[in-house]
Amino acid sequence: MKYMLLIHQGDTPTPRDPEAWGKLSEDEQKAVYADYMAINQTEGVSPGAQLDEPETATTVRVEDGKTLTTDGPFVEIKEAIGGFLFFEADDLDAAIELAARIPAARLGGAVEVRPLVER
Repeated sequence: MKYMLLIHQGDTPTPRDPEAWGKLSEDEQKAVYADYMAINQTEGVSPGAQLDEPETATTVRVEDGKTLTTDGPFVEIKEAIGGFLFFEADDLDAAIELAARIPAARLGGAVEVRPLVER
């Protein structure tokens, strides 16, 4: 089964926010980098990409045949996706185990595990 792991940043400190990132010790910062590197090297993982800040998003809708755009995300910032990856695993338990290793899950964010529809 293939799964997409959507990383919800939440209040997770990242290097993009030097003030929040600075609240982590140097060892904690190194651990975050090491954890992401280890996850990307896990068998079955297809690394995705880190997304830019939610404020850079453009939301697109079509109403009555007209394309409407709105600057920024449609969701609250705390709900915004910060990145994603794909994981091929034997079962949901394996995907949950990997999701629990993602630093965002323990630092104020969350990871949504969603199976891909295979046709």
